Amino acid sequence: MTTHTEARVTLTKTPRRRRVPRRFRISGLHLYTLALIGWLVLPIAIMILFGFNDTRSKQNFQWQGFTLRWYRHLFDKGDLTAAVVNSLTIALLSTLITTVIGTFAGLALGRYRFRGKGSTNLVLFMAISCPEIVMGASLLSMFVTFNLPRGYLTILLAHVMFSIAFVAVTVRARVVGLDPAVEEAAQDLGAGPWTRFRLVTLPMIMPGVLAGALLAFVLSIDDFVITNFTSGATVTFPLWIYGSTRTGTPPQVNVMGTLIFAVGVLIAVVSARRSARARR
Repeated sequence: MTTHTEARVTLTKTPRRRRVPRRFRISGLHLYTLALIGWLVLPIAIMILFGFNDTRSKQNFQWQGFTLRWYRHLFDKGDLTAAVVNSLTIALLSTLITTVIGTFAGLALGRYRFRGKGSTNLVLFMAISCPEIVMGASLLSMFVTFNLPRGYLTILLAHVMFSIAFVAVTVRARVVGLDPAVEEAAQDLGAGPWTRFRLVTLPMIMPGVLAGALLAFVLSIDDFVITNFTSGATVTFPLWIYGSTRTGTPPQVNVMGTLIFAVGVLIAVVSARRSARARR
């Protein structure tokens, strides 16, 4: 009798383990995802942070205090501002040219059968998979062979060349998934080829066109290897940063990078919201 009583007392005193709610549990997959996001965001966070660094030396690698001075004196360095202007104008022009050419190329590859279609696809994927140093050296050889002076024009031509394949492949993937019955219905209603393209085809492939254009812009504005081969005396933003690493990178570089990154994020968010609204 005494033994049963002691056992009952022992069971009563044992604390009951409380289960953690499922929403507060952290699995290995969660930890892996958080580590991956942290690894991707950390360099950008450091760039943004050191744009506010109150540094007194040429090197901007040690935190010395918070300031907004570099945002107020963003354009004090004329050569840096000129390099950023070169990068932005080249990226905008190459994106415009590439989007027009790549859209029609993707439209033709995704909709029509013609002789040389397989070879064209092969060339596009070769351009995508080609290492940048190989493409830069080949473009340099071509410009020298044609006696074309290296500078702003050769950079623009090079960026258009390596970006076309990305836009064409993106638009072609969109065209392949279109329903041809929609355009046939527009044709039955009397719409001509240009009217069908402007009012029916172009709105349907617009997400692919915008994705290809954004990709071309990003590839152009941060390209270093191919630009270094074809730049001559013209300096772009990546080339200026590379040159400044020998003497010290000023905080204005961090501010410029932060602003370019913010604009890119804003464009991506607006594009994603428009695409989500179109799917509803």
